[in-house]
Amino acid sequence: MKKIFASAMIFTVGLVMAQTDAYKGVGDIKVNLGANLQDGGTGIISSVDYGLGESFSIGAQAGYLLGVKEIGGEIPKFGDRFDLKVRLNANLGSVLKLPSNVDVYPGLNLGLKNFGGHLGARYFFDKGFGLYTEMQFPIAKYKKSEIAFDNLNNQFAVNIGVSFDIDN
Repeated sequence: MKKIFASAMIFTVGLVMAQTDAYKGVGDIKVNLGANLQDGGTGIISSVDYGLGESFSIGAQAGYLLGVKEIGGEIPKFGDRFDLKVRLNANLGSVLKLPSNVDVYPGLNLGLKNFGGHLGARYFFDKGFGLYTEMQFPIAKYKKSEIAFDNLNNQFAVNIGVSFDIDN
């Protein structure tokens, strides 16, 4: 038991000493890679955010649904599965007085499928590496299809994955 406790203490001290800032401000670059989970399909998602100010960043996001259920007897095509968005975040970690390795960021995004919002959080374990999660939701949907394909990438979704600090 003593060995487990000692190992846990050394691991915890190592994490605390090696933590990086979750958001540094102007010029900060974060890249997220993860899984997109939504009704009717799961996929991969990537995003990049670039710091414009002390609490604001702009970015881009691309996603592709891999596991998609057949809808109306048809399999969705590439254009129905793919989504691309530009995004604006308010990085509130420092405003909320969170530890420097934690950031919470609500934001807006404009994509090929909708205009929407998101709420995300990043936690960095080590210099340059952390985890993130986001919840995304549409505010205004674009209707394109007679079949329900327009609902793909156009609904409440949860993204989870890894985050990298590119500018260390």
